[in-house]
Amino acid sequence: MSTYFTEREYGARPATIEIIDERLWAGLYSLIQTRIGNGSFGLRFPEQCPDGNGPCGCDEQAFRQVLGAEVPWIEWPLFPNEVPDTPVILDLLEFCASAVGEPIQGAYHSYYRHHHLSWNRDAGLARFVSDVNLQFRRNAVAYELTATGQARRVLPQAIANTIGWALFHTGDAETDGLLEAARQRILSPKPDDRRDALEKLWDAFERMKTLEAGADKRAQADALLDRIAAPDSSFRQALGREAAELTKIGNSFRIRHSETTQEALTSLDQVDYLFARMFAFVRMTLKGTSRGG
Repeated sequence: MSTYFTEREYGARPATIEIIDERLWAGLYSLIQTRIGNGSFGLRFPEQCPDGNGPCGCDEQAFRQVLGAEVPWIEWPLFPNEVPDTPVILDLLEFCASAVGEPIQGAYHSYYRHHHLSWNRDAGLARFVSDVNLQFRRNAVAYELTATGQARRVLPQAIANTIGWALFHTGDAETDGLLEAARQRILSPKPDDRRDALEKLWDAFERMKTLEAGADKRAQADALLDRIAAPDSSFRQALGREAAELTKIGNSFRIRHSETTQEALTSLDQVDYLFARMFAFVRMTLKGTSRGG
């Protein structure tokens, strides 16, 4: 099912929740257990027919052992009422996505009362991704699996609209690299990656101040803003105040530096807000100076 009545009638709930709770975990647990049972993970972990006639299901022991090595924080067996930490669940889903295929029944082996199996990787992955994303969407969770089975964060709409189509041609390879790294890392489900995205965005902002010619950094920064708005205009004055405020924020909060006098950001909502504010300023600056945007 692609949509339910409430989505068609009232629209999808905003994806704002970043913690997978017990109800959603129970649903994801069932998706995984069903695929262990029907042999879907046999694509990567095939159980072999005792008569040597080929694979006939999923080798759950091999699945568990490799999972424990690749996702060492997982506890096995899984229980629907014991919820792992959200990042661990996302690792688990990526692991499952790497192993899943749509099982195709072949010859029936009457002695062991099973079918020999082959797998359609593309169909199995697409169905698994679709089933997981349906549960995420219905529970307003701000994550999704990509078509390749990687977990990523669903951005708040304001940030998504701002960064989705931005291009970076500043003329300075390091500045372009910082901007692209910021854009990629803000998509991560991991809090540390998102804080790193904010740091890289502020670093790019500081480098952008030196892209124009000038006697010193202050003169270069003024020349940059003078290309965006007429030097004596009210909007140019507003740009100058905003640039100064953004610089102050970068120096006052623990974004680029870690001195004890700097105040830490206490929530990821604060990270998102500052990222959206800075990225909007950076993107306008790039567009106004023909450097992308």
